[in-house]
Parts: sequence; C-alpha cells; structure tokens
Amino acid sequence: RSLVVVHFWAPWAPQCAQMNEVMVALAKEHMQVTFVKLEAEAVPEVSEKYGISSVPTFLFFKNSQKVDRLDGAHAPELTKKVQRHASSSSVSAGSNDSAKEDLNARLKKLINAAPCMLFMKGSPKEPRCGFSKQMVEILNKHGVSFSSFDIFSDEEVRQGLKTYSNWPTYPQLYVAGELIGGLDIIKELEASGELDTVCPKAQKLEDRLKILINKAPVMLFMKGSKEMAKCGFSKQIIEIINSTGVDYETFDILEDEEVRQGLKTYSNWPTYPQLYVKGELVGGLDIIKELKESGELLPILKGEN
Repeated sequence: RSLVVVHFWAPWAPQCAQMNEVMVALAKEHMQVTFVKLEAEAVPEVSEKYGISSVPTFLFFKNSQKVDRLDGAHAPELTKKVQRHASSSSVSAGSNDSAKEDLNARLKKLINAAPCMLFMKGSPKEPRCGFSKQMVEILNKHGVSFSSFDIFSDEEVRQGLKTYSNWPTYPQLYVAGELIGGLDIIKELEASGELDTVCPKAQKLEDRLKILINKAPVMLFMKGSKEMAKCGFSKQIIEIINSTGVDYETFDILEDEEVRQGLKTYSNWPTYPQLYVKGELVGGLDIIKELKESGELLPILKGEN
C-alpha cells in the first residue's frame, strides 16, 4: 500500500527544477513515500501511455495502480495530495464503511470549498469535453463567480460524487453546498432568467485587489509564503521585514494567476515581490533595501511616514 509519486519533468523547464526542490523537501517529511523523477521526453512510450502532454506532471501510484494526478507547478496542491495519499496508505485497510465515510467527508468539503463549485472535465481555461466547455461559457457570460474541480485529476472523487449526489454525469454545479444540476438544467435556468438569482456574481478584479491590498496594514505579495519563499527576491525581502519585528501578512501570487497578472497593471509595477503599507505601494526589493539602508523602513512599515 506504499505510495509512489512520479515526476515527469524536463531539464529545460525551470518550473520542473523548482518542483524537484519541493519533492526533496517532501521526501524528508514523508520517509515512507517513494519519489521518482522521469525525464518525459526520454521515455516517450511511458509519457504517451499516461497522457503526459506538459511538464511538470505528477502521477500517484498505490499497489501499482494510478490513483491521482497533478498537472503543473503547483507546490501547495502537490503537498496536499502527498499528505492525503500518504496518510491513507499508512493506515491499514479499514472497513468499507469507514472508507466510504472518509470519502463522503472529503466530497462534502470539496462541494463546500467555494460558494459556487463546478465539477467538470478539465479546467475553465482548458475544458476537456464539450459539455464542460458549454457550462463554463454560460457561467462566464453571466459573470458567475465559481471555483472548479477537475474530475480527471481524482478517480475516487469522479466515481464517488456520482453516488453521493445521485447524479450520474458531469459537469455538476453546486451552490452553497447544494447540487443545482448539470448542463441541461443550467441552460433551463438561463432561459428562464433564474440563473442570475441562483449563482453568486463574480467580484470585479479591481475590487478584489483593493480588498487584498488592505487586508492587513502591511501586505506583501510574493512567490510563496513567509514560511516558505519560492524565489530569491521574496526570500530576501522577508528577511529584511522580519528583522524589523513588524507584523505583516503575505499573499502567494503563484496560487492565483488572476491576482498575479492583475496586480501588475493595478499598481503599475511589473515584478514581484510588492510591498504595501495601509493600501499604498511602497515598492519591490530594491526600494526596500534602500529604505533599510537609509533608516526609513521601520517608520514606513509602522505607518509613521
């Protein structure tokens, strides 16, 4: 029942090198898990068999069976999947009832992960079936704020949700933890004008950025978090701010592409990290270094300047 995680990578892709570092850290934490690197282009027949179309891609195996998949350089998601599968494989096989309870608890959590959740084939940017594509187009047309889950990424969820919701096909749309239905029902709701009242509206990006920037008196937008920086510039700026003793919060721009791109335009500042105090942009690493050298950084962080 031990877990094997296979990283399909390429030496020319910098994001693969970054994820290799994440794997090294995870390997130290989960001694019972086997981590393997496979150069995707060096084993074309294996890559083809498992549908590897981009790097990095991670496949998870238990008892020689593929149980999960992760496409892309998403360190938090990889960590979550390793923790989940490692914990379930370290526990001896319990009764079917307890396994079912665990799955149902997980499905309930996923359904309630956002006010509006779409379980689909692929992602909103890359739907992998016509019905999912149509569903995304309708939701986007009506400005609906929704999160999604790719059922191809988790076979357990894909099969389990059909039974849990008593709905045999995908896509499936949930609002406030309740199943609304599939594509046909969403089309009916759109035709009757009810869709706009059923689904929550998307917050405008500019409003969202304003709320994020003002979330704390000192906000740092960076790659990674204060506990684990994911680039040298972010690491340096954290060390400088930590040395001042001032409280601050961080936002990981690697986890939200909309914020990552939108904030550059909003602040007219093209790079990260970006530091804000009381909703105002102070600057990036170079400016923070200058302010530290001149002795101005602490008063600015305290809002005195």
